[in-house]
Amino acid sequence: MVLSGGMDSVTMLYEYEPEIALAVNFSYGSNHNERELECARYHCRRLGIELLEIDLSFIGSCFHSSLLEGPDAIPEGDYDFDNMKSTVVPFRNGIMLAAAAGLAESNGLGCVMIANHAGDHALYPDCRKSFIDAMAGAIAAGTYEGIKLKAPYTLLSKTDIACRGKRLGIDYSTTYSCYRGLEKHCGRCGTCKERRQALAEAGIVDTTEYEE
Repeated sequence: MVLSGGMDSVTMLYEYEPEIALAVNFSYGSNHNERELECARYHCRRLGIELLEIDLSFIGSCFHSSLLEGPDAIPEGDYDFDNMKSTVVPFRNGIMLAAAAGLAESNGLGCVMIANHAGDHALYPDCRKSFIDAMAGAIAAGTYEGIKLKAPYTLLSKTDIACRGKRLGIDYSTTYSCYRGLEKHCGRCGTCKERRQALAEAGIVDTTEYEE
């Protein structure tokens, strides 16, 4: 499965742990890559799941997105289209899933997993169900073994995912969300606000360290 180290993918790691043979983290030059990677490593060690780390630094060098341009480029405010559109990294999930499909077939695995969710749909074209369905067809058609794409959170909200994590006993302070990539979550950007809201709505005490 594709594992960033954020709330959604870490929840999926725990929920589907018996099915997961290999996790892969992609470093593509985002502001928060290193902080997320620390979390991905922690949870894979804890569960005894192999983590493969792949460098996609050409994305940071060649693509345009505020997510690749330093902490000050990230807008403050709510997690909505107008405020967060600048954070889109063009076709990021398509690139990652293509690499993950090749890894799956190379390792004799029959499925690739990704933790996109419904809250991302308005913002990110490569998180929508239409994209997932199209990518599933491409992966199946482009692999000898007909590798499947599994995206069980596609129609779930972040609060739904946090509720699942609560039942699993996940400590979300060991995940990272802030698009600024600072030592502490800034508490002001869209992803921090979305994180706070989801944890509150799920009835989880938020022990995340925020700057504010």
